Amino acid sequence: QVQLVESGGGLVQAGGSLRLACVASGSIRIINRMGWYRQAPGKQRELVAAVTDGGITNYADSVKGRFTISRDNAKNTVYLQMNSLKPEDTGVYYCHADGVTSSMIMRRFDSWGQGTQVTVSS
Repeated sequence: QVQLVESGGGLVQAGGSLRLACVASGSIRIINRMGWYRQAPGKQRELVAAVTDGGITNYADSVKGRFTISRDNAKNTVYLQMNSLKPEDTGVYYCHADGVTSSMIMRRFDSWGQGTQVTVSS
């Protein structure tokens, strides 16, 4: 099975920066799309940013101009550089990836990471 492990979360002051990383491991043939979602207390999980294997990015309006998503295909890793953080950015950030496995019987995968906590203090 494809596993995703996030890192880089923590506590930061408003206006500060954090860089999240997510590493995918397992029997992977190709990762089509990788992205970051977040879930604030009492709110629905929402897409923050995503990037395709072709480098096409998509951002939530609330983070445009502040966050940058990138991926290193050789390392099966996606990053989220978060600048000018605001208290409303607080939440659990989840990595997501979909693609095709390299097992004997190829199959699509759709995997989520465990999540990493991001807390922005005012």
